[in-house]
Amino acid sequence: MILIKSDSQIEEMRKANVIVRDTLDLLRDHTREGVSTYELNRLAHEYITKQGATPSFLNYHGYPASICVSIDCEVVHGIPSKKRILQEGQIVSYDVGAVFHGWNGDAARTVGVGFIDSECQKLIDVTEQCFFEGVKAIKAGVTRLGDLGHAIQSYAESFGYGVVRELVGHGIGRDMHEQPDVPNYGNPGHGLRLTSGMTIAIEPMITMGTYRVEWMSDGWTVKTLDRKPAAHYENTVAIFDDRVEILSL
Repeated sequence: MILIKSDSQIEEMRKANVIVRDTLDLLRDHTREGVSTYELNRLAHEYITKQGATPSFLNYHGYPASICVSIDCEVVHGIPSKKRILQEGQIVSYDVGAVFHGWNGDAARTVGVGFIDSECQKLIDVTEQCFFEGVKAIKAGVTRLGDLGHAIQSYAESFGYGVVRELVGHGIGRDMHEQPDVPNYGNPGHGLRLTSGMTIAIEPMITMGTYRVEWMSDGWTVKTLDRKPAAHYENTVAIFDDRVEILSL
């Protein structure tokens, strides 16, 4: 079932997403060689809870941390650990969720650790732009999910990149994952029509090589099958009759 939100409910979601946005900024500021992903998780958890919010991911279906930290070929759901130390030249994806007054915010960013090579930076930049290409395609009452996915897919593939199929965006509201699924690929004119009052998390997951992925033995971490780098960029958006508002930017 698709849950349509009122203006007042979207206002509550704005508050949750501001906390997510500011947490991501904090993580970016602390991204440097030698810091452990455990420490980054601690910083994020402390910040989110100090705002009166709850980390969405902690204990979600058993997930053991407050944020996801995915490095290089890890697409999503990397688990923070004292043993996982950031190194110069890596790229790291942060995925953050927060619940505030019963409403969820969700967003992700990929950043470099110190100096990164130009190909990795290009992957990060293209992945971010994929999100905005998707947003540009949305017009309430007109756009279908296939139009949105196609806009993302065609932009990414124009650079020779892969678009992950097994993982998708999602509706969001009182629950972190609501209907509908929001693929980053698709055929124009197909799928559910997007309407005013819908709130969705659009999250391109783009790879430098194959789009195929595999799950690791921890049951969470997803890596590219060819172990080439991946990037992730996500925001929660609200759809109105006359615009699309990015709540976590």
